[in-house]
Parts: sequence; structure tokens; C-alpha cells
Amino acid sequence: MAKSKVAVLYTKPETVFEDYHRLLNLAGYQQTLPKDRDTALKINISWHYFYPACSTTPWQLEGVIRAMLKDGYCRELMHGCHNRTVVVSAKRGEIANKHRPVVEKYGLRNVHLYENEPWIRYEPKGKMLVLPEIFPQGIMIPKRMIGESIIHLPTVKTHVFTTTTGAMKNAFGGLLHEKRHWTHAQIHETLVDLLTIQKEIHSGLFAVMDGTFAGDGPGPRCMTPYVKNVILASQDQVAIDAVAAKLMGFDPMSIKFIRLATEQGLGTGIMDEIEIVGDDISGVNWQFEGPKKLTFASKGQHMIYWGPLKRFEKPLLRSELVAWWSYLASYLYHDCYWLPFVGKNKTIQALASEWGYLFRNYLKINSNDQGFVLPEKFR
Repeated sequence: MAKSKVAVLYTKPETVFEDYHRLLNLAGYQQTLPKDRDTALKINISWHYFYPACSTTPWQLEGVIRAMLKDGYCRELMHGCHNRTVVVSAKRGEIANKHRPVVEKYGLRNVHLYENEPWIRYEPKGKMLVLPEIFPQGIMIPKRMIGESIIHLPTVKTHVFTTTTGAMKNAFGGLLHEKRHWTHAQIHETLVDLLTIQKEIHSGLFAVMDGTFAGDGPGPRCMTPYVKNVILASQDQVAIDAVAAKLMGFDPMSIKFIRLATEQGLGTGIMDEIEIVGDDISGVNWQFEGPKKLTFASKGQHMIYWGPLKRFEKPLLRSELVAWWSYLASYLYHDCYWLPFVGKNKTIQALASEWGYLFRNYLKINSNDQGFVLPEKFR
């Protein structure tokens, strides 16, 4: 039985575009994504501010676009793809994280799935673990997703609900509507169900993960970012998440969504069944702690989903109240407290790095087929 392939490379700003091009081809993306189908570049926006390791990086998005155009993919059959959430604005986030300028630079369409896009009821063919029970009226997905290819663009980071987050979690926003928070109590099973659906509807399924910055802590927002200079790609969504988890210092099969997906035959999280191509990462262990120390906000969420407030989950999170109280709670904690008083100093430190300099000056620095020319102090 052939092993699942995950490509991993170390990179730097001076060679980042060349490295992304090599990465995608090492992972066999041209054999996975047909050139005659529309391809969605599923951008990850976990916050409507820039915070290192939180959202798709502009060089990740541009690196993939440049690689695809160089390899003969049609510009007219590619588009940036965004979802909507109760607490995060994709419209603000695509500006703050410099996605929109990259998409416009290459003349690609920019699709927001909640704007003028029809959603239809989908009947999965494969085994479902939880979604039919959570959404008894039917599973609604964007109509445009059926038949098109997708490239997920997550970052390497930890998460308060799932320990780590990556390729499988990136589909959470794209395939489910704003009421997807109803699934949080059964988030691991939900991610497995979504992967089953993806394998049924997409003409090609691929993931490209950026770990130039990697985030540790109660993510996807309140993290400590670290420069790690690594990028990953694979057609196996389970395997790429497993390799990222291994880099961070976790046992992949101890993470429930990776284990369940492996047991369902949707990919593999067993390291012995994964062929890693590119650079040698056999001795890497970043020793991330993950979400051991929860924030005030995430403690409340855990109490509602799995703790003493479980019986109040439906009135708190499935009623008309949720739209305003969840947004207000998130805004007050994350935007008004955590970012200015805790995250600001972490951001300043990260922006002093070569990747931070690149982000601050993105689209202003001269680039070539390889990457960017940075000041002498970063060489």
C-alpha cells in the first residue's frame, strides 16, 4: 500500500516563491488538481487583525498563485475564497492580512461565500458521525463547491477546541454556514464528517500550510508566535495535519479528529504510513504546550460545551441571543483586552523578525521568481 505523501521544506523570504513552487510539485499537486476545473484558494482568516501565525500569510497565498500560473493553471479558473463567522469579519481580515491586494495583483476573482452565493441542502453518501443530528433540517453547503477543486491555506498553530488546527479545520468555515458553532461540542466528529463530504464533492482536494510563523497557546488567536521557517503541502488532509502536529510536539493519533479520520479511512495520521519528502524533519520537536492554559473566553466556552454550563448550551448558543452576545463577548475580550494588552508586545517582537519585516512592507519590497530582497541585517 502506497504511503501518503507530505512535502516539507524550510524557507526564507529570499527564496519563498521558489520554495512554494517546489513544495507543491513535491507533493504532486498537478496530479491532484485538474487544470480544467475551477479552483478555490480557501483563505484562513482567524482574526480581522494581523496577528502572526493566526491567518493565511500573503506570501503563502501569492506563492501558491505564482506556482499555479507558472505550471499552466488558468487565471480565470482560480479564485480567493472566504467564509463568514459571527465574531470575525472576513472583509476586514482580508485587508488587514493583505490577502485582497494579492488576489487583485494577479487579477483573480475574490469570492465571499455569504454574498450572492446560493447554498443548497446536501445529502452525503458516506458515513456521517454527527452532522445529520446537529442539523436535522439538512446539511447546507455552498452550491459552487460541488465540482470545483480546493486548496486549503491554513497556518501551523494550536487551538482551544482541537489541540491543533490545520487543513481539516479549514473546511469548517468554507462548508458550514454561520450556525457552525452548533457543532463545537462535537467538533472532532464534525471535522471528520466535513472531510467525508469534501471527498465527495471536490474535483481535487489539496492543502498548503504555512509555518513561517507558528502559534502556540490557546489559539487560533491568543497565541505566542514563533519563527519556524517551515512550509508543508499534501493531498492527504489527515497526513498534513498529523505532520504539523508532530512538528509541534504532539502525538498525532492522540488528537481525536486525526485518529477518527484515520479510522474512517479518510487519510492517515500514523507517521509510519506517511512519506515525508523534501527536508529532513525527523528530529524536530518544538515542544509546544498547546491550549493548556485557557484564556478567560475559552474557559467559558469549555464550560458551555463540555462543563457545568452544558445544559445551557442551546439557549446560549442556538438562540437569537447568540449573534449579539457572542460577538460582544469576543469583541470585548479579544479585541479590546487581549490584543492591546497582551498580544501587542508579542506582535512587536514578531514584526522585528525577517518575516515581520516582510509583512510590514509587503507589496513594497522588490520580488523576483525566487522571493524578496530584504535589507542586509536580515541576510
